[in-house]
Amino acid sequence: MTAELICFEERCRSRYPITEVIYNCPRCGGLLEATYGKPLLPAEELKALWRTRRTSNAPLDQSGVWRYREFIPFLADYGRVVTLREGKTPILDGRLTAEYGGLERLWFKHQGFNPTGSFKDNGMTCGVAQALRLGMTRVACVSTGNTSASMAAYASAAGLQPIIFIPHGNIAYGKLAQALEYGARTFQVEANFDQILALVRSLAERLGIYLLNSINPFRIEGQKTIMLEMMDQRDWRVPDWVVLPGGNLGNTSAFGKGLREMKDLGLIDRLPRLAVIQAAGASPFYDLMQAEDRSKLRAVEHPETLATAIKIGDPVSWPKALHEVTTSGGVVERVTEQEIADAKAVIGRAGIGCEPASAATLAGIRKLTKAGVMKSDAEVVGILTGNVLKDPDFIHQYHTGALRGPDGTQIQPNFGNAPVVVANNVEIIENMLQS
Repeated sequence: MTAELICFEERCRSRYPITEVIYNCPRCGGLLEATYGKPLLPAEELKALWRTRRTSNAPLDQSGVWRYREFIPFLADYGRVVTLREGKTPILDGRLTAEYGGLERLWFKHQGFNPTGSFKDNGMTCGVAQALRLGMTRVACVSTGNTSASMAAYASAAGLQPIIFIPHGNIAYGKLAQALEYGARTFQVEANFDQILALVRSLAERLGIYLLNSINPFRIEGQKTIMLEMMDQRDWRVPDWVVLPGGNLGNTSAFGKGLREMKDLGLIDRLPRLAVIQAAGASPFYDLMQAEDRSKLRAVEHPETLATAIKIGDPVSWPKALHEVTTSGGVVERVTEQEIADAKAVIGRAGIGCEPASAATLAGIRKLTKAGVMKSDAEVVGILTGNVLKDPDFIHQYHTGALRGPDGTQIQPNFGNAPVVVANNVEIIENMLQS
């Protein structure tokens, strides 16, 4: 099967070998995506093959990404793939959160069950595999947290040197701790995410370092398997909506591409609508969707949100994301810091838990049902992108009433659950428990 890189821009569509170290089209500057010919097997045989692999002990088959390798056939040889058994994340019944979201039923595809605790692992196993194929020895990324943790783990497991650049003072320590533990060389730069990305792209070109941010098309290939696994788990029943947080918009790009390709291959008969939810203080994609002219995104120079995973003011993947949301008949919404914090607490009370950016999903669902955009009886799958322990400081501050937004405004603990200090006295505690 022939694999190529193709320019995403309709006016260009230039093609390049899959082995070129490029992230944008050299001719027009557009984003690139991997493209393939048709699989050798028909849709029903692919479904049966993928289902059979669930019981296999082979490392590739135990990965929720490489199990579906016919869907991402960019490698000529799978012998150097590094897998930490990524993917294989559950769809959880969110019935205890459905009423809060204005729905009769709700399901969560929880990517926080990944090895490093976020959806980034799905993409990183593919990005690192391509780095090995190209003979790279060092890989780099700019990150607000999850990307750095994931890249550090997969690069180190592959014998590569991970180099991480993060905005100084703008990363949750739970995520920074992972990067340090996995052996990454870490630089805290006094600039925001978008400024640092420009810096790192220049360094990567000068020093021959392979860049593994979501601008890398092979990251997108891994992340699109999240949708394939979701459909497999649902026995190929297409939901009405897939709702996800929006930061750099790599997942939006990946999900849309994956769903379109599934439909083209006859694996599904229709597309679900995509709903992308941004934090109000970092919502350039929302602003774009409200504009009459969508030919250029206006960046937010100083993005602000406590949901650091989506604190992006100039999302690099916006052209792809715009295409995918439009193609699916989807929408983009934004939610406040208070709405995110409350939704996170509601998800936690259901015994599920997630990082702050993930909770934008439920906050957005609640807003969309109230506006009548999403019907109460719709079949909805919300994507939770990260583990509850990614940002423990946020959790403690919310429940104790100490959490403040980026502007200093107190966030009310509407679903607070503060710990209580008590004396070492059985009668006192008994009375408290009976009250």
